[in-house]
Amino acid sequence: MLDEDVKELLKDLPEEQHLVITGRSAPDWLIEQADLVTEMTEVKHPYQQGILAQKGIDW
Repeated sequence: MLDEDVKELLKDLPEEQHLVITGRSAPDWLIEQADLVTEMTEVKHPYQQGILAQKGIDW
């Protein structure tokens, strides 16, 4: 989606509606408008030990 599309979606979002947006490098305007912003940093991952994605956990 383009920034303008997301801005329009947020403008028309009902007050009681929740919206979760995922991704990286959110633009400043979106961070400012959001109620909650989280940055996740990998500390340890099974992939580092050669364990591939597991059914029921990763998908």
